[in-house]
Amino acid sequence: MDVTIRDVAMRDGLQIEEPISTAAKLELLEAICDTGVREVEVTAFVSPSKVPALADAAELCTHLDRFPGVSFSALVASVGGVRRALDAGLSNLEYVVSASDAHSRANVGRDTEASVTLIDEIVAMAHAAGAGVEVIVATAWDCPFDGPTPPERVTGVISRAVDAGADRISIADTIGTTTPGRVSDLVAQVVPLIGELPLGAHFHNTRGSGLASAYAAVQAGISRLDASVGGLGGCPFAPGASGNIATEDLVYLLRDSGIETGIDLDAAIRAGRVAIGAVGGGTGSALMRAGDRKLVAPAVAR
Repeated sequence: MDVTIRDVAMRDGLQIEEPISTAAKLELLEAICDTGVREVEVTAFVSPSKVPALADAAELCTHLDRFPGVSFSALVASVGGVRRALDAGLSNLEYVVSASDAHSRANVGRDTEASVTLIDEIVAMAHAAGAGVEVIVATAWDCPFDGPTPPERVTGVISRAVDAGADRISIADTIGTTTPGRVSDLVAQVVPLIGELPLGAHFHNTRGSGLASAYAAVQAGISRLDASVGGLGGCPFAPGASGNIATEDLVYLLRDSGIETGIDLDAAIRAGRVAIGAVGGGTGSALMRAGDRKLVAPAVAR
């Protein structure tokens, strides 16, 4: 069994931090790509005044040809963001729709229905330029303002995205509240709606249940997971939304469960250290603190 891990440290990991230089970002990106990861969420084309840490999105994208063999994507929140991302040469876009009205207003300044209405135009623009669109449903389980998200709000967004021709679907635990049973329940409701479209998931480890939720998602049929080296990340518009599940922790869990990711664990731990160094500190991941287990028993003297 294989699972694709998309590293999101460059976007989700850095968006709540103080801005760092493009050169420092490229050092981090090189470390991430050295892990063998096949997909990287590299930035977001959003308002520089709202998310100053990602203001250099277009400049950063001029350097992506240094990393052949890696598929890069960028998050967008508006039609203008789509234009900027396409102009920068991105061929994989992520459009986020919050299932919660309150979070949607805090995040993008409009309610859920207004964001859903834009899906058709965004997909059409991307497809006309030869790009693909993944629709990510944020606050899929809980909202920091509205509380539990009714599953029908999530499935309603997904049905509209499928009808609009989205190329991928993902569900996101934006504030790190969900648990394995809730994950399995929601995935079971989403899978019948999407046909053969790839389904991904995005978890935060805010309350310590992120890895367990990711494993439950895989067991429920999800084959794509987001993670961030060093466990960096959080949403600036969702109070209490701290770090993503760490790429290195997820790789360890999946590897020892017989699930292939194509990512080198030692390289992921090194990339986590680069990430923590780039932002000037942090707690880091469990694997950064403890390291991998011994995979070969020591020889016994006879």
